[in-house]
Amino acid sequence: MASSPVNSLVFIAVAAVIIELAAATNHTVGKPGGSWDLSTSLSSWASSIAFKSGDNLIFSYSPTSHDVAEVNKANYATCTAAGAIKTYNSGNDVIPLRSAGKRYFICGVPGHCTSGMKLEVHVIAAAATAPSPSSGAAPPPLSLRAGSPQPSPSSPPSSGSRPPFGSHPLIPVTPAPAGPPQAAGSTPTSTPAPSAAGRRGLGAAGLITGLGMLIIICAI
Repeated sequence: MASSPVNSLVFIAVAAVIIELAAATNHTVGKPGGSWDLSTSLSSWASSIAFKSGDNLIFSYSPTSHDVAEVNKANYATCTAAGAIKTYNSGNDVIPLRSAGKRYFICGVPGHCTSGMKLEVHVIAAAATAPSPSSGAAPPPLSLRAGSPQPSPSSPPSSGSRPPFGSHPLIPVTPAPAGPPQAAGSTPTSTPAPSAAGRRGLGAAGLITGLGMLIIICAI
């Protein structure tokens, strides 16, 4: 059975929460050498920690001796718990650091804040995921990069230019048959063909000559 869009959205939301919880870091105030108390140098502890958005800040203390009050910057400077943003007193308070910025916490028990029981936390944004190579623009071709020699465009041959010798195959030429030698300065002439009347005259002369030779032979 195909899943509905609502089920898909619920699955995505649950997966996002699981990933966020898995990536979050829990910071227990004062640990490992101290805690939320009067003897721990809380400012030195905070300066050694990189707080990122999505992390959790954990206050572990005795609820009969202390509490936690989140205040603004002005009340932090004057150790004023009145008008606190929120007050915690469970003895094991987990405070999520959801966004980047500064957060201010003091102990609301009189005299504790002025004795050093105060904490300023600087939260930085979680590192963004680096983009994949496919989303980035492709590098320019090597021939177009700065400093690369550029090829000069070749110009087409002009219409009047002749191809170099040997660039085309030679076509064999058959010489014409030589005629009879001609005298120097003479103009070659062609022998005219005999006409029909001439051919008849030559035939009659040959016939007469043949009859004369026959008469002579018979007389002998």
